[in-house]
Amino acid sequence: MAATSLAPTSFDALQSELTNDIKVKVAGIDVDGVLRGKFMSKEKFLSAVKSSDGFGFCSVIFGWDIHDTVYSRELLISNKANGYRDVIAIIDLSTFRRIPWEHNVPFFLVSFLDPDTKEPLSVDPRGVLDVATKKAKDAGYECFSGVEYEAMHGYSLLRTQLNSEYFHDLFDESVAFDVPIEGHHTETGPGVLETALAYTSALRMADNAILFKYTAKSVGIKHQVIPSFMAKPWGGLPGCSGHVHVSLRNKEGRNIFAVSDAELKTGRINAANEDTRFISQEAEWFLAGILDGIADVMPTLVPTINGYKRLVGGEAFWAPNAVTYGYDSRAASIRIISPPSCPPYATRMEVRIPGADMNPYFALSAIFLLGLRGIKKQLPLPCQPITHFTPEDRQTGKIKMLPTSLEAATVKMMATESIAREVFGDDFVNHYGGTREHEVKLWNEAVTSWEIERYLELA
Repeated sequence: MAATSLAPTSFDALQSELTNDIKVKVAGIDVDGVLRGKFMSKEKFLSAVKSSDGFGFCSVIFGWDIHDTVYSRELLISNKANGYRDVIAIIDLSTFRRIPWEHNVPFFLVSFLDPDTKEPLSVDPRGVLDVATKKAKDAGYECFSGVEYEAMHGYSLLRTQLNSEYFHDLFDESVAFDVPIEGHHTETGPGVLETALAYTSALRMADNAILFKYTAKSVGIKHQVIPSFMAKPWGGLPGCSGHVHVSLRNKEGRNIFAVSDAELKTGRINAANEDTRFISQEAEWFLAGILDGIADVMPTLVPTINGYKRLVGGEAFWAPNAVTYGYDSRAASIRIISPPSCPPYATRMEVRIPGADMNPYFALSAIFLLGLRGIKKQLPLPCQPITHFTPEDRQTGKIKMLPTSLEAATVKMMATESIAREVFGDDFVNHYGGTREHEVKLWNEAVTSWEIERYLELA
């Protein structure tokens, strides 16, 4: 993983860096992508680092939902039977930052281990992605990624002046917090901004994505702004996307999705079709792997009830809801970005299904695990590019549609034969699936304002 600029190279260096500090802030991530953390005294923090044993952290963060309500049924990690016992929090020194809007307090991320096995907790987001990237490393690859948080009138140079202090502070404080940004502009929808985070290694990217959301909300408090990463805040308008860009590099640092120099003029001879002519064979297998399993891992990409409302409108709202791909196509679920629209070294795939409410660790894990499965099995592409189909093909079954609700997506993910079980393992699927069933249960029990307005008087 790419370390931050402040990451110490030794314990002595860490002690020296913290000389003038009296406390440290640490945080881990729960299954909903929410930061859960606390302040520690410098002495306790350094003791946990020096011993390499970490420190105890209540497992209840894996036993309750985004609003701290205990799950509807007992799940694997944290429950009444085990007394909501502690798990082990391991401090990741490579994530060292200082929080510029909190008096430059030192900040570190942690990962969680099972207290019995000392292995990564099966549903710890950082641990899940770490396992996925290690699988790639064992196969000779390194995972790289970028994330774009998007939410009529895109790319306006005028609207940013309406809240210019917040707009500029968000960029500046993110960079000061060691969360590099490539682009920052308005997007389609009232008050919507898009921020593209700088491309880096996968685990660092997921960390940056979570910490960018933390930054946006923290800076927002200062400006009396409440930024929302809700996937579909308004009906009748495009939602907020969380597009993910991915590629693999070999041990020499070469992008293995790129075609060779010899193939650059005319394209790869054995490409499946015109859209894949300028990506490598490994990239085509990777793409096939994503397409083959994407419907089975949808809750890791679209984890909320609201997220599927973003997908209902489909292409009309720039939200793909089918198993599709295409060269430089923003209408497809998987957009191939390759020559001639970019240099070979920038060849990558953009997965356009997730909303801004995704958990980036789970989303990246799913994409890389599916892609690596495609390479290992040398899977063929299951369909033609999106340009070969008509809108009517969605109704006739020629195009495979994605689940349209969290309930349907969770049932598919938890099925015995699900590809999700193959790539994530049963422990993850059973626990995470249980958390999504809890979300569905709460939604099914809720009486919404739409129901009241529609049925109260006339039913």
